Amino acid sequence: MIEPQQSKTNASLVQAHVFVSGLVQGVGYRAATCDTAFLLKLNGWVRNLRDGRVEAVFEGSPSQVEEILRWCHKGPPTAKVKEVAVSYHPPEHLKGFRVTR
Repeated sequence: MIEPQQSKTNASLVQAHVFVSGLVQGVGYRAATCDTAFLLKLNGWVRNLRDGRVEAVFEGSPSQVEEILRWCHKGPPTAKVKEVAVSYHPPEHLKGFRVTR
């Protein structure tokens, strides 16, 4: 049996699921994440969690996702990032980037 080949676009799409802890709520972290993801042409979402962390999912090329992950370690100037936990999952082919609740 011959497996269907994925297109180069689909084969190079990655998804990162991220949890960011530290002083990341009330400092514009979600809005800045959304702006940065938009500039990097990433798809996904970002939201605050009740425990004070920020959760996000990013989909894009490996280089785009790597760039946003580097940014997540700093965040906006008012944030104090303590830890960024990342796990990778199969892409869901998300469209656009949004702030969710």
